[in-house]
Amino acid sequence: MPHEALLAELDKRKEAARRMGGPNKLAKRKERGQLNAKERLDALIDRDSFIELGLLGASTIDDDVADTPRDGKITGFARIDGRDVGVVVNDFTTKGASTSATNSRKMGYIRKVCTERGMPFVHVGESTGARLPDAMGSKGMGNLLGNDITQFRRMRDTPWAAAALDTAFGSSAWLCCCADFAVMKKGSIMSVSSPRLVSMAIGEKVNLEELGGWRLHAEQTGLIDQFVDTDAEAMAMLRRFLSYMPSHNGELPPAGPVTEGSGEAQERILEILPERRTQVYNMKKIVDVIFDVDSFFEIKPRFGKPAIVGLARLAGRSVGIIANNPAVGGGALSADACRKCVDFTVLCDSFNIRWCASWTHPASSSASMPSGVARPGRS
Repeated sequence: MPHEALLAELDKRKEAARRMGGPNKLAKRKERGQLNAKERLDALIDRDSFIELGLLGASTIDDDVADTPRDGKITGFARIDGRDVGVVVNDFTTKGASTSATNSRKMGYIRKVCTERGMPFVHVGESTGARLPDAMGSKGMGNLLGNDITQFRRMRDTPWAAAALDTAFGSSAWLCCCADFAVMKKGSIMSVSSPRLVSMAIGEKVNLEELGGWRLHAEQTGLIDQFVDTDAEAMAMLRRFLSYMPSHNGELPPAGPVTEGSGEAQERILEILPERRTQVYNMKKIVDVIFDVDSFFEIKPRFGKPAIVGLARLAGRSVGIIANNPAVGGGALSADACRKCVDFTVLCDSFNIRWCASWTHPASSSASMPSGVARPGRS
């Protein structure tokens, strides 16, 4: 058969690339309870739906070619709940998934196709930051953008979802900040640069949690929307967020099934809502009664706590919810709470999700907004 030697060599190169950083590194991750890049991908997407691009991509540095299978990023297209998506999953066992000229072009291509074809983009980040010498000089930085200056520009054309797992530096952090939804695993750290680099720059030791720990982003920066305990839970959270979203901003969100018991026992609201205005109550309990059972998906629960924002379903349709919560500070909105409301409103209006707002007078202030205002967004 013609070309047998060439085809055999191609199969050999593909097999080598799929080994990632090698059995020893993969075994160490397993001992620590960490999923590897392939396992994260399998947990994220529909079974047997992945089409990989750039499998044979490697470093542009000749001496590193053999040590950079896939150049540290698994990239391609797949399906989540039957819908097409673009996916990038960092492989930390290969050069710490550091950003290079090759893998930047791989990721940039996925982003470009998602925008052109109207598909959500998902990035699963765990990385050490930029790779040297790829990032040296203006030419190097241009290569790290995949020769596309719009790669980190948020256009609100298709939904972006991202995860920050374990050590998420460099592009892993940037993409979480750009994303419509970002999830972080507890115990992880997300920052522009590693603690070692920051320590060298400022001449003093840096505390990991203060630099970019999950509590910092949960309660102070508001850059992360949800927090989980495991890799598998992070992948499930990404899937759930996308289930509320359309594939692009030119269509309506998909309808979901109406869960059993939805719409029943609405009289429970009278049991939760106190008769006296000076008494506080938990608005989340009322949200659970009004909308489809178990459909409320809260965004930024630890940030700006006097406000509640999140996605839910009403008769199977995606809706956005904005409300103040009298159980926290009497429901008086803080600056962080207002920022959270504005950010969420932009998300809903960008992707054709109708939203409603309910404002209850805080017991401790004379708020000017009437109670129970409902304002639909764009549909």
